[in-house]
Amino acid sequence: MIRFIQVSLMRGTKPLLEQVDVTLNPGDKIGLIGANGAGKSSLFAMMRGELHPDQGEIDFPAKWRVAYVAQETPPLDRAALDYAIDGDVTLRKLEAELARLESEPESSDNGIAIGEIYSALADADAYTVQSRGEQLLLGLGFTLDQMQQPVASFSGGWRMRLNLAQALMCPSDLLLLDEPTNHLDLDAIIWLEDWLKRYAGTLLIISHDRDFLDEVVNVVVHIDERKLKRYSGNYSSFERQRAAQMILAAGALEKQQRKRAHLESFVNRFKAQASKARQAQSRMKALAKMEELAPLRAAAEFSFEFREPLSAPNPLLVMEDVDAGYKIENEQTGEITHKTIVNNIKFSLQIGQRIGLLGVNGAGKSTLIKTIAGELAPLTGDATIGKGLNIGYFAQHQVEMLRHDESPLWHLAKIAPTVREQELRNFLGGFNFPGTMVTSSIAPFSGGEKARLALALIVWQRPNLLLLDEPTNHLDLETREALTEALAQFEGTLVVVSHDRHLLRATTDEFIIVADGKLQPFDGDLDDYKDWLFKTKLGKGTDVLPAAGKANKTDFPVVSPVAAPAAAAPVASKDQKRQQAEDRQRLAALRKPLEQKIKRLDDQIAKRSAQKADVDAQLGESSIYEAANKAKLKQLLADQSFFTKDLGQLEAEWLELQEQLEALA
Repeated sequence: MIRFIQVSLMRGTKPLLEQVDVTLNPGDKIGLIGANGAGKSSLFAMMRGELHPDQGEIDFPAKWRVAYVAQETPPLDRAALDYAIDGDVTLRKLEAELARLESEPESSDNGIAIGEIYSALADADAYTVQSRGEQLLLGLGFTLDQMQQPVASFSGGWRMRLNLAQALMCPSDLLLLDEPTNHLDLDAIIWLEDWLKRYAGTLLIISHDRDFLDEVVNVVVHIDERKLKRYSGNYSSFERQRAAQMILAAGALEKQQRKRAHLESFVNRFKAQASKARQAQSRMKALAKMEELAPLRAAAEFSFEFREPLSAPNPLLVMEDVDAGYKIENEQTGEITHKTIVNNIKFSLQIGQRIGLLGVNGAGKSTLIKTIAGELAPLTGDATIGKGLNIGYFAQHQVEMLRHDESPLWHLAKIAPTVREQELRNFLGGFNFPGTMVTSSIAPFSGGEKARLALALIVWQRPNLLLLDEPTNHLDLETREALTEALAQFEGTLVVVSHDRHLLRATTDEFIIVADGKLQPFDGDLDDYKDWLFKTKLGKGTDVLPAAGKANKTDFPVVSPVAAPAAAAPVASKDQKRQQAEDRQRLAALRKPLEQKIKRLDDQIAKRSAQKADVDAQLGESSIYEAANKAKLKQLLADQSFFTKDLGQLEAEWLELQEQLEALA
């Protein structure tokens, strides 16, 4: 087991942990959570032996093999597959020793040693290592061709995937993973979840992906107020337990404060009276002994909202027979050729649509988003843009496009040059850029703070179409939740690519898949998508844990949307039960988008009702009808008319959706 015994750790002058005691059991899958800067990565560094506690000790079996993801990847000429297999250090040492022995002159001792090496190689599953390495890299999104390419040819994100593959190849008793999903897309995350669920050792993982934590971990360790607290269950269970604790703590604190006030009142009234002096003294002692209860504090909440779009053309965008891809110019001849990624796109965007874009890695999701955003011109076909279309585009590498030598205020002033500085400061303050931070260079900001700034710049522009390509990269749990809530309330049109399933479920009504070079509807939800991935790309049932089976070397198949199962002929009782279960799942899948739309309409109706009530109240004041307020009266009457009309439309849509929901029931 792993035991933290009175562990204290300082980083500079900042205390991270103070006299921490916690015990973790072998085989536990532990999610380590806490605010940014709480000490999660430092705790990992102690587990790796790179940092040592200032006091206390961390105890776990010395014989345990520890695996973790390297943070640096040298630009090697070594093939990606060989680099991944290098993670099995013991195997590589055995191979090197065998090569050395076989290069020496033959002798009886030499022959015995070679025999022992071959036996050790068999124990290390050397004869399946190639196929296991291939299966790992397939799961992480590499193609068979890419596996033979040199490490130096890959970008930073892909090199981090190679480092993750090395850690998974290494036979281990303790696996440390620090934000392993940051550089992965949804299909790779689903594959990794399945791998980690079957991992036999002890897993300690830092992640800001709540669905990932819910799927993988059975213990949560929370760093809070320089202490570690262990909770049984997954992340959702932790949230429930934490909320219950906060309610109990608030009740205990209120009770103690009432008791303290009563004791203080008694002492103040009677300490001067001789007849009550003894009782006053005893109550003063009780006050002195009373341990001060500190309230359990939640993480500082961060929230924001997208401002209402200024206009709403319908349709916003129409694509007819569009091929999306890249123009490539031959440097020598100047000849331009087209590389088509997604072809024959027939696609339109209507007001209020909320689309999640699915597809395996490299299928063309980002290419499609860039084409919709106008970053890439269609190779063929027509794209017609609605008058008044205002796009808010968050690209995967949006953070890198910021000027790191400039401040948040400078960035906002660039897109709002005529707005008063104080108004800009107030707006940025709402995105947690207070005080001097708003005028400081963003170079030392964390990835999450830079991503928050990029979001703030988009929100300011009041888009009616949001195109988000992996917007949660670098964001912590609190900021992800704030973004999810803001998107759920967004009144415009949304197209999002994200590996965060919680965000996708909460903010989208329909899915479209990019597959086999085409754009097509996806008839199902995220659970259906997971099933489809395992039936096709991920090869469910193929064991790719260390010392396991044969790799699936088939290329990715042609994709067709997951469709609801057709009704079957009369079947046996067991099959009938399965069919009934499938029917229930299909009904739930049909109900879910309707329920999400109804919830969003409820929120919009509540918002509009409040706005109309405010206008009605102002119109109810006699002063508004004075001559000096003529312009304001005119504006209020226009607002009242607009809110009344919009409320009517929203309520009609709400009634229609309710009827559809009742028809399903």
